Amino acid sequence: MIIGNRIFKDHTYIMGILNLTPDSFSDGGKFNSTDTALKHVEKMILEGADIIDVGGESTRPGYKKISDSEETERVCSIIEKIKSCFDIPVSIDTYKHTVAENAIKSGADLINDIYGFRYNNGKMAQTAVKYNKPACLMHNRDNTDYKDFLSDVTEDLRESIRIAKNAGLSDDMIILDPGIGFAKSLEQNLLLTNNLEALHTLGFPLLYGASRKSMIGLSLDLPVSERLEGTLATTVLAVLKNCLFVRVHDIKENKRVIMMTEKITGRM
Repeated sequence: MIIGNRIFKDHTYIMGILNLTPDSFSDGGKFNSTDTALKHVEKMILEGADIIDVGGESTRPGYKKISDSEETERVCSIIEKIKSCFDIPVSIDTYKHTVAENAIKSGADLINDIYGFRYNNGKMAQTAVKYNKPACLMHNRDNTDYKDFLSDVTEDLRESIRIAKNAGLSDDMIILDPGIGFAKSLEQNLLLTNNLEALHTLGFPLLYGASRKSMIGLSLDLPVSERLEGTLATTVLAVLKNCLFVRVHDIKENKRVIMMTEKITGRM
């Protein structure tokens, strides 16, 4: 898969999280200024990040929705600065097609959509095709009325894929995300993590993102600030399950875990 000027294949790569929000569950408010954001991006790159994922609206449970214009204002100037200062692909973490379009014009290379093209009548898919940008389609839904959980998640992702293909997005431009922490109970998040290989049947690379999430906090009874080891355990699983990307906060530690796991398995 090509994202920006880089090819991603046969390895687990790191998507580093840059939250430009005052209310994200883990690091809200820490990187709101241009200087702190760029210093954090530099640190993530030095520690081994392969993509920087820029988000301007928190999507934690109970988050406050902001306007398209406010979200655009938060992300676009930072994306422009990242692209002018560093040679690294940038993804835009948004479900709003107008925000994505402005972010792409500012230099974003990938759309990271938490609603998997199923929001606003598939207009995000049209945006991806219009600008010839790859997209990560995350599993999400507005209810938890599952009949057969793993089958239903797979079918929901199939619907996202259908929307993408109907809009004209080619197979080599699609990444899938199981959506850990979205419309799922603790038990369902654990089950899905342990059965990621079921999603490989869909034929697309996977991105796995559980960094510091409630699945870890509830499992270990730990606050956000103490969830690193739990995150690392999920990253090992993601490597063993052949995920192409992990989306994480703590780059150095996750990079080392990936390298060691791939040394053992011979995947590197």
